[in-house]
Amino acid sequence: MLGFALLLAAAAPAAWAPAPISSPMFESHPAFDPRTGDLYFVRSSPEFRGWRILVSHCAPSGWSVPADAPFAGDGVEADLAFVDGGRTAWFISTRTSDGVRGRGLDIWTVTRGPDGRWGTPTRLPEPLNSAGNEWFPRWGGDGWLYFGSDRAGGLGRTDIWRGRQAADGRWTVENAGAALNGPGDDYEPLISPDGARMLLMTADGYFESRRTEAGWTPRVRLGPEINANGSEIGALFSPSGRAFLFARNVGAERSGEFLLAGDPERGWPPACPRN
Repeated sequence: MLGFALLLAAAAPAAWAPAPISSPMFESHPAFDPRTGDLYFVRSSPEFRGWRILVSHCAPSGWSVPADAPFAGDGVEADLAFVDGGRTAWFISTRTSDGVRGRGLDIWTVTRGPDGRWGTPTRLPEPLNSAGNEWFPRWGGDGWLYFGSDRAGGLGRTDIWRGRQAADGRWTVENAGAALNGPGDDYEPLISPDGARMLLMTADGYFESRRTEAGWTPRVRLGPEINANGSEIGALFSPSGRAFLFARNVGAERSGEFLLAGDPERGWPPACPRN
């Protein structure tokens, strides 16, 4: 099979800007709810500050006006991902917990009940969370939860780390290694649906790594079709893994917008109205 970087070189990304998702603000980090089809995403200021998780429903007239996620808290929140077929969502937040306001960015999880309602979010324990900041928690299909962090002990300023939960609920955390991490800032590890590839967001742009029996291969930077200006962030793979959505700052008037890269996949991103 051709390398992912070669697939992406075939065509420039196309804008994906449905109203009223697209706005003069910075939209990023999309996630489609596998149960409802709702679109969750992050909206922040044009300068990419003040992150909030919003949700839009697909109505007969199109996407609804985005509103706060039903489990929204105080502080900034971002990087939502669905697991367990949509039963659970993972995200990051600075919300008040244990009576403490203004923590750094920590990993949280929230579960949906049989009635479809979201419960109360739970902050994950140390050492998965740390005294530093955590970003973009994503399951790797290999029993590990991958995430970014600026905690002590990394190879660069911020690194990709991974954690594994034991049967007793305790977490073991380790650095994901030099193949994935450089001396600078490495934020977001996105594993393909088949577990074979990782898309890495760093301060130097998007990179790709492949999983082998010996572990992850040294990362390779994607081309200028993806890495246009250094603002690219918040990717989401299509179900096949041959396409992905990501965000880029496209200019002062529109700020962050969604772009679709890779091989076109019929029916993805989902159209709204669905018919």
